[in-house]
Amino acid sequence: MAPALDSPPRLRLVTAAFTRKADVPSVGRAQLSLVEHALCPLDPSASLGGPYIHDSRYWYTDQNRHRREARVRIACPDGLSPSDEFYLWGLLSLTFSQPKPTPDFYATPYYCLRQLGCIDPQEARTGGKRFELFRNAISRLSTVSYRNDHFYDPVRGEHRQVGFGFLSYSLPVNLGSSRAWRFAWDPIFFEFCSAAAGSLRFDLDIYRTLDPASRRLYLLLKKIFWRCDSSPDFELRDLTVNVLGFSAEHETWKLKQKLLRCIAVLLRRDILRLPDSISSPKMLFTKRAKGTYNIRFHRGPHFEATGARQMKILDSPLYEPLHTIGLDGSTIRQVLKTYDARLIAEIADMTLAARERNGDAFFTTSAQAYFIDNLKKQAAGERTPPDWWREMRKEEERKRWQADREERTPHGGFDAAFDAYLQTEAKEAFGKVMDRIFQDLTMGGQSERDAKQNASHFARTHFVRRFRAEHPEWNTDGPTRVGDIRK
Repeated sequence: MAPALDSPPRLRLVTAAFTRKADVPSVGRAQLSLVEHALCPLDPSASLGGPYIHDSRYWYTDQNRHRREARVRIACPDGLSPSDEFYLWGLLSLTFSQPKPTPDFYATPYYCLRQLGCIDPQEARTGGKRFELFRNAISRLSTVSYRNDHFYDPVRGEHRQVGFGFLSYSLPVNLGSSRAWRFAWDPIFFEFCSAAAGSLRFDLDIYRTLDPASRRLYLLLKKIFWRCDSSPDFELRDLTVNVLGFSAEHETWKLKQKLLRCIAVLLRRDILRLPDSISSPKMLFTKRAKGTYNIRFHRGPHFEATGARQMKILDSPLYEPLHTIGLDGSTIRQVLKTYDARLIAEIADMTLAARERNGDAFFTTSAQAYFIDNLKKQAAGERTPPDWWREMRKEEERKRWQADREERTPHGGFDAAFDAYLQTEAKEAFGKVMDRIFQDLTMGGQSERDAKQNASHFARTHFVRRFRAEHPEWNTDGPTRVGDIRK
């Protein structure tokens, strides 16, 4: 809804920030090697039920023009959904759309979802189903451990064995808080994404409207079509199973039908085109042997369009917290231009926390003056964060730890019953799951001590759900974990 003509200038600015179409970025960002294969199966029921290990592979050409195979293993302690990739690439896009991208990205969930085109401008700034889905996706992505035995390192220009995670996060315990969330990218993953030879830019508007399988095919073709009019020949089963994530249990004819549906979607979007000599997508397949087909794709007119959107003040993830503090547009622009984004985010968080905790009476002059004064003094090294802020951060960490502990061991007599369950009927299965997660975490670079602790946590989290499913008498208090609510 457009603001009224008699709205004061500041109100018109705020309204425009939440309604203008330009808030939605047109350029997405992915990591080049990760689009070569599926991060998880397309069927969420196969990968969202708890700890999951996804094995995949893809082919590449080495420096001697020899065809080589890269093998991938992705450990997902809390499971993973193909729709989680949208949030992974979306957050990556928002991070690198900033003037000076850093591994620490601060933004409110409302900003992220608005920028990614996931929420209606009239929706509330906190809470709601979309916020819950976003929080759940970030939680799952934060536990992922990725390994690849021939990953292309764009910084060193060679294939290497790698192991990394995607991101970590820190957010307020109070879900209704207006304070920004912190997303911390894994340093190795961030380095790969920062390199020009390691990142893939794509049209986020189109990507948003595609189904998960078509999204994966689009990104793979985007990597190829920037320099070639046609793709190399893909073997049907390898493409549909290892790249797109369809089940290997499907017969070849069914995989063929599923791929044809993806092709039809991309043809309508002008991402693909049919050669003049071909009248139907079915004619793109070439039979090599019984049950073996190859396919080649041809670049559509979509890739002829270019253009990028200029960065504006309202596009900054720090705009909303600074505006909530009470700064006007010109002051926000000057602050963003002058100071480090991480320092801005921390002091904005501190200012909003002071207001939420004590009200406006806490500030001698105003919240705006408090923010600016602390920003200048801390940037100059003349002041450190106050004691109350450090103590509050410690208390928040303690509450997060307590909440996590309660998730793993709900109250009442559940603890004893659950421990007895792990020591008897589920003992063998629990040991196998824990050993599998432990091996993946250690091979991913964690120390044995950390891997053992994390493996125990992830395994117990999974078996809490199994125990409740097998023993309905313990469901009387309702679900205790976000994962249970999602089921």
